[in-house]
Amino acid sequence: MFTGIIEELGRVRALERRGEGVRMTVEARVVTEGTREGDSISVNGVCLTALEVGRDSFAADGSRETLQRSTLGSLRAGSPVNLERAVTPATRLGGHIVQGHVDGRGRFLSAEEHGGSWTIRIGYPPELARYLVFKGSVTVEGISLTVAALAEDYFEIAVIPKTWAVTNFSHLRPGDAVNLEADIIAKYVERILTVGARQQQGDTAQTPGLTAEKLADLGYK
Repeated sequence: MFTGIIEELGRVRALERRGEGVRMTVEARVVTEGTREGDSISVNGVCLTALEVGRDSFAADGSRETLQRSTLGSLRAGSPVNLERAVTPATRLGGHIVQGHVDGRGRFLSAEEHGGSWTIRIGYPPELARYLVFKGSVTVEGISLTVAALAEDYFEIAVIPKTWAVTNFSHLRPGDAVNLEADIIAKYVERILTVGARQQQGDTAQTPGLTAEKLADLGYK
């Protein structure tokens, strides 16, 4: 699990195709501290297992599924990547709960500067629409962000100078693909409501769940 607070902007040193997957070597100095082989590191929002950990680099394997669902397959030697180590019990949860399981690819549409801060517009695929809400959390390229504006096919996020400086946002260009992960809480709520609806319809194979009516009774309007 991660928080979406990027610790370091690393750089891809090398990529080696292995069948339908890839072995990636990433230059990094911060996230390698205290990291052992087998630990998890988020690379542009994708949870990967650290291998061959050294003082200034680590390697990681990406499967066919990972390459198809995320943007890792489009990385090249020299590409900047957002890095974060997995949380520990003592970690401050400065962002939100991020699993590193990419839900889909979005598109970097534009970035507008406002005296050092930025408004970034991200296009998203239709299947993620139900998980996005105004002022809700979303992960873009592994970064925990808040939806500042929401339209039918894009959302906007406000980025402070610190985030712009320490992530790969400043390297993106209009049209570039980005990794998106929806808030896990939204997914669980959807599942609970779906199971509850089936229960109400007499599907006894499903266990009782939380329904919209029950939420209303609890004061959620």
